[in-house]
Amino acid sequence: MSAEFQLLLQVTLRFEMTHLPIQGLFAAVATPVRDDGGFDAAAFDRLVDMLVEAGVDGICIGGATGEYPHFESAARVSVIERAAERLPPNKILLVGIGAASLRKTLEVGKAALGVGSRALLLPMPMFYRYQQDDLRAYAATVSQELAAPCLLYDLPDFTNGIAPETALALMRDEEFIIGIKDSSGRETNLARFAAAREGLDWTLLVGDDRLLALGLQARWDGGISGLAGCCPELLVAIIRSARGGNHSETSRLLLLLDALIAQIGGLPTPWGIRVALEGRGLATGTLPLPLSPSRRAQIEQVRTWFRNWHREQFGAASARG
Repeated sequence: MSAEFQLLLQVTLRFEMTHLPIQGLFAAVATPVRDDGGFDAAAFDRLVDMLVEAGVDGICIGGATGEYPHFESAARVSVIERAAERLPPNKILLVGIGAASLRKTLEVGKAALGVGSRALLLPMPMFYRYQQDDLRAYAATVSQELAAPCLLYDLPDFTNGIAPETALALMRDEEFIIGIKDSSGRETNLARFAAAREGLDWTLLVGDDRLLALGLQARWDGGISGLAGCCPELLVAIIRSARGGNHSETSRLLLLLDALIAQIGGLPTPWGIRVALEGRGLATGTLPLPLSPSRRAQIEQVRTWFRNWHREQFGAASARG
């Protein structure tokens, strides 16, 4: 079977699954690179296979964890097509379409739709600061141009932040804006958005791993998790125990999550995730900036800690590569 036919089959099956609700745990996937900075498709395949085997409900590519500002549109399209080909059709594919211009955002969005992405994650413009009315006009225009399900992606650490009232207005008024991935870390948004959704068919996904369990308690639909991109076993277990009402197990798992965040949180996003992946035998290539001696030492410490910690907590699941 040719690669082209396989991709066509995957796309066809994925389009047939578009009625599935967007709920559960979605791992945000790192983008492996070769020594020359190009996309490493073979390493990406191994990473996707590991995530699927761990039990995630789907994957999200092209977000902050995927380091989307580093890649030209052609490279991003290659990642999108590879993800659609590799991901089993019963798993949901979500694609982030943030870019440095409206034209490139639409370009990436159309490519994602062409291979059956269930929804598009739409972050706000980066670098320059804009008013909320500007962001509302931007999100409305992109969603209308693409005429496909879009999730707002509130990522204020790296892009213009979306005020809660702006997000709610867009979800209420725009036909193709179906929900939000909220990475703002605002705990107050959990109850506010859940209350505003009453009677409406919105998708609410937590983007800050520290709030995942609280989001599930507030009746959110799940989460898109950067940490699931390196330790899916832990995040899958958290979401299952929280949904099952096993409060003692959820508390135990959240302590493990706190320990993981404390270790890798001192590295730039998403270096910690990529270093952890290397610790479990899934290298993603050279980091994007030169490393100082102190940073090298920190990375080695985190890599070693994660390897030992993951083996202790999850045993054979960490024996890869």
